[in-house]
Amino acid sequence: MTHDPHRRDLISRTFLTTFGAPPDLWCRAPGRVDLMGSHTDYNLGAVLTLPIGRDTWIAARANSTRTVRLHSLNLGADAAFALDATGKCADHPWLDYVHGVARMLQEDGLSVTGFDGVIHSTVPLRSGLSSSAALECAVATVFEALGGWQLAPLQKALLCQRAENRHVGVNCGILDQFTSCMGQQGCALLLDCRDLSSHAMAIAKGIRIVICDTRAQRELTGSEYGERREQCETGARLLGCAALREVTPEHFAAHAHELPASVAKRCRFILEEHARVYTLAAALTTGERDAIRQLTAASFDGACHLYEIASPAMHAMMAAMLAAPGVIGARQAGAGFGGCMVAFVEEAQVEAFATAVRSHYLAATAVEPEIYPVTAAAGAERIGQNEEEAK
Repeated sequence: MTHDPHRRDLISRTFLTTFGAPPDLWCRAPGRVDLMGSHTDYNLGAVLTLPIGRDTWIAARANSTRTVRLHSLNLGADAAFALDATGKCADHPWLDYVHGVARMLQEDGLSVTGFDGVIHSTVPLRSGLSSSAALECAVATVFEALGGWQLAPLQKALLCQRAENRHVGVNCGILDQFTSCMGQQGCALLLDCRDLSSHAMAIAKGIRIVICDTRAQRELTGSEYGERREQCETGARLLGCAALREVTPEHFAAHAHELPASVAKRCRFILEEHARVYTLAAALTTGERDAIRQLTAASFDGACHLYEIASPAMHAMMAAMLAAPGVIGARQAGAGFGGCMVAFVEEAQVEAFATAVRSHYLAATAVEPEIYPVTAAAGAERIGQNEEEAK
């Protein structure tokens, strides 16, 4: 894939200034946007996901110590941790995503070495596009290259999920890390979170995926994400199943009245959303515009009234997207509670769509949104051993 030389030069200059020598290793990992399947992953359901060209780069150099020293260009921050430490970093919470990966690798008996690194990400932070997973998977790829061993992409994804669950403290499903490690350039992924199988699929020509960032940041560790997961697990248990994926529509219809009202709403959304994943995958492959419009509308309606993860910013953005020229359909992305949303747009009208959405949303909220099309990108990878190879 083509890499931005201006970005590479910025990272290289910062590395030399910060650490006194050039980097000799470059790695990257993409963010992602879910096209359908909100909150279905931790219920072992299906998700239609897209690894995006917005990604995290790390330039690194082994430092022959047991310390990882990092500079974040996005945050303008320097931070470090000892590989043998186990605690979290109170001063730099973002460092926990890196430290957690190092801990999990060592728990699995893999050798890790200290390094100096500069991080730069084009995945907007706390926006629902998996900036944390992109960082985790890029870091795992750095440790992999420095250690002289190699993980299978799925093994790497599971390890990075474990780092976020156990060290960072976010009880996320596999979606983000799977997409960041398993991405294929030019393809969406239809992921089955029960058996971790996936199928690459092309989106019909003429349809573009456009990210619409509300600029309303979200924070999973401080949101209602954990409560939603607990409600789903309660519903599955009361329905006699290990996970909501195992609940049939007929079984739910027969027993929904036995559930607490809020739990029943959460379960209904997950069951309906899981079914929509497969239907949308088929519609995107064939380009069936009416089906895309209806499915995305149903997903957002369920997110608002059944799963209750919408916010005023999301409602304002939905109104702006649906009023813009070229829109086929639009819905929430990520966990909700703010952040980014996603639109399916006629390719010839992407520019007009973006202009209209910016104007409409700014007028409604006094906030300048970010609107940009994305394409499917490759998963976590090493992109060069030195500056020349990274060009």
